[in-house]
Amino acid sequence: MAAPTFAADIALCYLRLEKNKTAGEKQRMEKSGISRRAVLAGTAAAGAMGFARFPARAAEPQWKKFAGTKLEVILAKGPRGDNLQRYAKEFTELTGIQVESEQIPEQQQRQKVVIELASGKPSFDVIHLSYHVQKRQFEKAGWLANLSGYMKDANLTAPDLVESDFSAAGLQYARNDKGQMLSLPWSVDYFILYYNKEMFQKKGIEIPKTLDEMVLAAEKLTDPKEGTFGFVGRGLRNANMTLWTNFFLNYGGEFLDAKGNILTDGPEAIEATKLYQRLLTKVAPPGVAGFNWMESMAAFTQGRAAMWIDGVGWAPPLEDPAASRIVGKVGYTIVPAGPKGKYSATYGDGIGVAQACPNKEAAYLLCQWLVSKTQGARLLQAGGGVPFRNSVLDDSDTRKGVKLPQEWLQSAIDSAKISKLGLPVIIPVAEFRDIVGAALTATLSGADPATELKKAHEQFRPILERSEKT
Repeated sequence: MAAPTFAADIALCYLRLEKNKTAGEKQRMEKSGISRRAVLAGTAAAGAMGFARFPARAAEPQWKKFAGTKLEVILAKGPRGDNLQRYAKEFTELTGIQVESEQIPEQQQRQKVVIELASGKPSFDVIHLSYHVQKRQFEKAGWLANLSGYMKDANLTAPDLVESDFSAAGLQYARNDKGQMLSLPWSVDYFILYYNKEMFQKKGIEIPKTLDEMVLAAEKLTDPKEGTFGFVGRGLRNANMTLWTNFFLNYGGEFLDAKGNILTDGPEAIEATKLYQRLLTKVAPPGVAGFNWMESMAAFTQGRAAMWIDGVGWAPPLEDPAASRIVGKVGYTIVPAGPKGKYSATYGDGIGVAQACPNKEAAYLLCQWLVSKTQGARLLQAGGGVPFRNSVLDDSDTRKGVKLPQEWLQSAIDSAKISKLGLPVIIPVAEFRDIVGAALTATLSGADPATELKKAHEQFRPILERSEKT
């Protein structure tokens, strides 16, 4: 998942039904797994690094230069697509450029985009892309136009749009290995810690600052007889990777070495998996091995779990009285630090121009408008996403208009400072999630973490090697 998305709307419906379930229905649900769109991402540290700031520009771009042009946009269905379609007339009034757009469910959109780009004659000019799935594939295939030159052109770019305004993770996603901007970062999903304030207060427990403290707090907050547990999170194969990577990164793990070799069976991965195993077998609800985001959220909103680590975008259902029993009791903070790191696993999406597009400059104007401060503020205030642009999150007027608790917004701002890409930047990222995710799920039945990770490593290594040779 990513920041509040279309899935959040599904979650609201699910949770409303969940409140009215019989005990038997709930028991059956605990044993089942409900799949959701893959949440993938690339790796590489998003820590301290210098970002080139372009010279200050005094003039606005020549918005009307391409009046009369028509652009086609392909979107993944969700709040970002809704935002574009709702306000597209404003862009047309500003530029004279006509915009036709199509929203498609995410998985189908990804497939359609790849097929058409590979043909060399896509039906669209502007692409909504999932960085955590498509970054490496798009770069290697040369499907995206280089936007760096446009960003330096005062006739095309507004003075406030500079690379340094995007968070570190956003730049890592958008840039290729040559430092070229192949897209503009649009919306980000940081993983945060949700916690039940009431449960913590009753036990007199402090909010954990480290993973070790989190485990101890979870143990104290677990009471199976009362049906309450200290922690909940994704245990379902593939989906579980987005939780596990928070532990892996904070234990000092890196997905790839300098030569591109996979590194997920070393001591950092083993220790992270032991923590994952301990949490989900000792202090989590029964049936957690089949939990995706939806089951995890249901347990948390029903007051059955004291802590939950997941994407920052799941706050709206938690604060909806029609879907949640813990409205006003939810706390939001960054993921606790590990022994060798303090990171928030990060995922996101962007907006780019097809290399085959005949009107690249006009298409770039649309991309620029979509990530503008105005559009970013609308997205944030509606609970539809967290922009990659720091200036949007830092703007006091924008913050006042956010309907969710300010503590939630602060958790996103703080996570941006410690963001690190949550999965390796590779083409077969889906296979990676499947294989390592299966190893993690096996540990929930008692399998040895080191043994399972070694098997997963040996299974995935040749897949990665083949992908880089093709």
